[in-house]
Formats: sequence, structure tokens, C-alpha cells
Amino acid sequence: MKRKVFFTRRIPEIGIKMLQKKYEVEVFPGPGNVDRDTLVQKIQGCDAIVTLLSDKIDEELLQKAANLKIIANYAVGYNNIDIHAAMQHKIMVTNTPGVLTNATGEIAFALMITLTRRIIEADRFTRNGEFIGWDPLLFLGDELKGKTVGILGMGRIGQDMASKCKAFGMRVIYHSRKPVSGEIEQKLDAVYCSLDQLLSQSDVISVHTPLNDKTYHLLGRESFCKMKNGVYLVNTSRGEVIDEGVLVEHLKSGKVKGAGLDVYEYEPEITRELFSLSNVVLLPHIGSATIETRNKMSEMVARNVIAGLEGERPENLVPEMSDLF
Repeated sequence: MKRKVFFTRRIPEIGIKMLQKKYEVEVFPGPGNVDRDTLVQKIQGCDAIVTLLSDKIDEELLQKAANLKIIANYAVGYNNIDIHAAMQHKIMVTNTPGVLTNATGEIAFALMITLTRRIIEADRFTRNGEFIGWDPLLFLGDELKGKTVGILGMGRIGQDMASKCKAFGMRVIYHSRKPVSGEIEQKLDAVYCSLDQLLSQSDVISVHTPLNDKTYHLLGRESFCKMKNGVYLVNTSRGEVIDEGVLVEHLKSGKVKGAGLDVYEYEPEITRELFSLSNVVLLPHIGSATIETRNKMSEMVARNVIAGLEGERPENLVPEMSDLF
């Protein structure tokens, strides 16, 4: 009898086809996210499940997963999964690190330059037929060259963003759980600093931290008060790192000159006031949305599942499980 694999959402076909050669595969047809009742039903009979960040995999669910060997998350992050519960049930958890570094770095940089040069505002103005000729004061923005970018979280994506900023002549400072190596700092011309220093010195703050107890609302009321007047804020990591209510207040006051968001505190819900602000660019969580990256992620998920079901150690087993399997 073939082992069963359940996908909570359709992903690029390459990974699905790899698994169909060996296993019985079922893909939730949508539209939208898989509902809880369906998830409970499907997890009871499958040997592997491919999940998204929007799928909450908790103890209650795992208690029903008698045959489940592996949860393969189609994402770098995996805060949607109760890792402790998975370990208790001896269920492997994998993710897809590394492959989306450049794609997400590109989106972060795109948001930054879109904000500072007011591209969305200018596009709307032009489409509305308001452009009547060149004007020396029309949509004045800010150049990036010579400005200070503060990278909050210097992992792979943070480093990629830093390299792009360096190429544009920006000064790079960063704060992370610990400094990167001197070799990386030298390569990026990046200077480690405290969080308070980053907040007070940065013209642009780009968020690349994982979500955990220490980073939840890391940018809250106290942090916003320490920022420069007229700072730009970009977030492509996790929405809960920023207190959206406080962000709205500072966007309205002008303390934050502009914000570019690809993720949201209550995702998929978005704080309604953000829609009415012209100094905000809102994207639908597309940081890794390139054909190249999403195909690589799909293939990586399939390889993780195959390894887990064939009794091997998956290449991308999450670090917390390194001593368990």
C-alpha cells in the first residue's frame, strides 16, 4: 500500500510530480487556505504533509496524526508548527532555507526604492491624468546614495539586502542576535551596532528577523520613539515583528516617512488604516515569488519528504531536531 502525502495548498508542479512517482498524493484544491476540519481529517490518514506558514500545526492536530512521519513546511520560517509537540510525537519537521534569499532581498530593495522615489504615488498621479508637464517640485523623493540603512537581522536575506544597498552607495549598519564574521562585515562594509543605535541612526530600516518571543513587537512604541524623524521602514520578514497600530500612528504623523510591507501582523488581515495612507506600499506576501525560487522550494520540499519517508535524515531538518533524528 502506497504511503500518503497531503499538500495543504497547490505549489509548483515539479515537487508534486516528484512525489507522485512514489506515493499517493492529494492536494487541497482551494480556493484559499485549507480549513481546520479538512486538515484534521486529512492528517489522520497521511504519512507526510506539506504545509504553508498559514497552516497552524499544533498539539491538538498532531495527537490525531497516527501515521505522520514528516511535516515539510514550504517556507523558510516554521513558527506555524509546534516544534516541541512534533518532537514529542517523533515527527520530523523540515523547511526550505537558502533558496529564497535573492528573491526576498530583491523585494526588500524594490520596496525601499519604491518608497524613497515615490514610484507608486507618481504612477497613480500619471494614470489619473494629472500630469500636465515637467515640474521642478513634482514628486521630490530621497536618493539612496549616502544614506544609512539599518539591517535588522543579518541572516542570509539581511546580508543579501546589505550587499544590494552597498552597491547603491549606502552606509550599512546592522543589529542581529550576534555579529556576523569579520570577513562578512568587511565584504559588506557593514558595522554592527546596538538596537538603539540602529534605530537612531538609520534613514531606512529593513527588517529581516525571524519571529520568536524576543522579536514579537520588537518595533513597538518605544522603538518608534527612538527612530529618526522621516525614517523609511521595510518589512519582508514577519508581520508580528512590528506593532501595526503604532506604525499607523507614526505614518500619519510623518515620523515614519514611508513603509513598505510584504507581511502583516494579522495576516492575511491587514490593518484597515494602512489602505488609506499614500506613504505606504502594500504587497501580498510575494517576497519569494519568482519562478526560479518557487520551483526550487517545491523540489526541496519533495526531497525532504522522500528522505523522511524512506528512513533517511532530510537535508533540511530544522535545527531544533538535529539531535533527535
